[in-house]
Amino acid sequence: DDYLRLLQGSAEECKSLFSELLINVTQFFRDPAAFTVMQRQILQPMIDAKAGDEPLRVWIAGCATGEEAYSVAIVLYELLHPQGQAAGVAPGIQVFATDLDADAISIARAGVYPLSVARDVGAERLERYFSRVEGGYRVKKEIREMIVFAVQNVIKDPPFTRIDLLCCRNLMIYLGHALQNRLIPTFHYALKPDGVLFLSPSESIGGHATLFTPLQRKWKFYRAVKTRTPKSMPMDSTLSWLPSPISRPPDCPATMTKETNIAELTRRALLQDFGPASVVTDLTGNILYVHGDTGRYLRPAPGQPSLNVVEMAREGLQLDLRSAVQRAALSAEPTATRPLPVSSDGATRWVSLSVRRMGNTAQGEQLLLITFQEPASGADIPPDAVPDTAAHLAPERVRLLEHDLAYTRENLQATIDELQHLNEELGAANEEMQSTNEELQSSNEELETSREELQSVNEELVTVNAELQTKIEQLGDMQNDMKNLLDSINIGTIFLDTKLIIRRFTRDAVKIYRLIPKDVGRPLADISSYIHSMDLLVPAQEVLDMLIPQEIELCTVSGNWFLARLAPYRTLDNVIDGVVMTFHDINSRIANQKAVQAARELAEAIVDTVIEPLLVLDEDLCVVSASRSYYRTFPTTEPLTTGRTLFELNNRLWDIPALRQKLGTLLENDTSFDGFVVEHELTDAGPRAITLNARRVVGDATRPHLILLAMQPDTSHA
Repeated sequence: DDYLRLLQGSAEECKSLFSELLINVTQFFRDPAAFTVMQRQILQPMIDAKAGDEPLRVWIAGCATGEEAYSVAIVLYELLHPQGQAAGVAPGIQVFATDLDADAISIARAGVYPLSVARDVGAERLERYFSRVEGGYRVKKEIREMIVFAVQNVIKDPPFTRIDLLCCRNLMIYLGHALQNRLIPTFHYALKPDGVLFLSPSESIGGHATLFTPLQRKWKFYRAVKTRTPKSMPMDSTLSWLPSPISRPPDCPATMTKETNIAELTRRALLQDFGPASVVTDLTGNILYVHGDTGRYLRPAPGQPSLNVVEMAREGLQLDLRSAVQRAALSAEPTATRPLPVSSDGATRWVSLSVRRMGNTAQGEQLLLITFQEPASGADIPPDAVPDTAAHLAPERVRLLEHDLAYTRENLQATIDELQHLNEELGAANEEMQSTNEELQSSNEELETSREELQSVNEELVTVNAELQTKIEQLGDMQNDMKNLLDSINIGTIFLDTKLIIRRFTRDAVKIYRLIPKDVGRPLADISSYIHSMDLLVPAQEVLDMLIPQEIELCTVSGNWFLARLAPYRTLDNVIDGVVMTFHDINSRIANQKAVQAARELAEAIVDTVIEPLLVLDEDLCVVSASRSYYRTFPTTEPLTTGRTLFELNNRLWDIPALRQKLGTLLENDTSFDGFVVEHELTDAGPRAITLNARRVVGDATRPHLILLAMQPDTSHA
């Protein structure tokens, strides 16, 4: 009920519902074998039989989005323009394609179809009759110009006429039996004599075998049979293109049921025995009900079967009956005629006609009651109505002819008035059509301008699309390069946003954190790490807050050492958008440091173990270390010795030019010297000779060059 109310109040919803009910299923060259038969056995003979200026007319009813219409047009084009001949639209070909769905007709006019039509059309026809457009194919202009598309309801709208080939495939399967029986005579009316009707394999002409003969039973080609009587369009009051007064008798007479009683039985008996013969018609004279014996006054009309009372009237009644019916239909006043002579069964009878309006039906249809009443036996007949002798025959004949002529003039005048009225309406309609045509022309010009603008915009979009495609390819190459770079440098990297949520990470980052691909988008705080007793979230937050990079050496639970570098994530616009954490493997450096430390400790232990005073000097003759015996022999301390030059020690005790020369020569020539004796006066023992021995220890890239200077005091003076 709610949806019904919505439909009653919304024209847009009604239109949407109507579009949903329509079925637009079609394709190019459906049943290719049928189109081959149509091309060779139907169209080719039609074209060969055509006169020079006689057009070939084709109608595709229910064309949907136009695939079948273009298929027929392509077949016609191939017959008129075989391969190798000049192209162009041949004159004399008229192809009409109609459908009830206006949206489908718009698609058909555009002639643009998706890429999937390639498998239905075939490569050769696709290349010859279609052009590639964005998203699909478009039918070429020479084929589109062969067809006139229009919105039409084949059930209610007037059909095309003088058609040579009528294609209506897979339409009648969606119609009921009554509508099918209405369409087949309509198609016969539209076709020329010997015209061809083309149906789908699931359709047939039903019980209309007298109108068509089969040409090809498998693919349902039928030829229209030429009837003996002139064709007339089957009339139905539901057809919107017929004048409103025209109607037809109902399929079955209305039945009225009333409770039977004595009064009703009496009334029926009296009507049967004493009531005059009568007929009930509509306002145009079509008989709806017959009472009594009307055979004396009416008989079946010759030619096309008809129930019109005027056409069925016997000779002598038609003129007066037509005039009485028209007068009663227009004025609603009862009309009665004088006694009229009627010839039937070899005898002449006199009958009076009475025509009057009846009450309307439940459907609002207006009815007429026509009665035929003969004068009672012995009743007076007007003297001028009955010729009593042969002498009166000629004047009576003249009088009847004059009477008929008067009625004919009246009917002719009425017809002229009606035609004049129709001409005025047609003139007004023509003016409206001309105005509409001008508006359509203006709209067409605007659409052409819009099409050019859209074409220009489309070209710009193609250019922009090409540039974007190039940039996308460059971006893809950059992403590939970046991935290979990150994978090749073997540095674990984690990219975090401003909320320390994981954006991306490299494969070596799993050595620090327990990461899997699904962890992208999760906070780093939710991920457990292999770091031994350290949390990097705090320094990461400090980097975000202070924008100062940090370096932290850390050790994992497995004993591996890494240098963690935390830096702000900067965009190309220099906007801070997160933190970058990199982890460098420093296991080798830590191992070297430990090895150096161990060697230093070993050397210092050796130096301390030597009994003689010993100094370790670097290339600048600065003391690197001294033995304990040196501190004992030459009373001093480590702070006054380590880091100072040899010549500054012990109040410049060793500032001897000859010693300077010896040490300089040793540094330059990588030599050594032994037994260099110097004498010094020691505070506790007086002058004493000291023998100096020196060796150079050659260094490498990891350690400097060193000099070992051993001092051997002479103990003989002690």
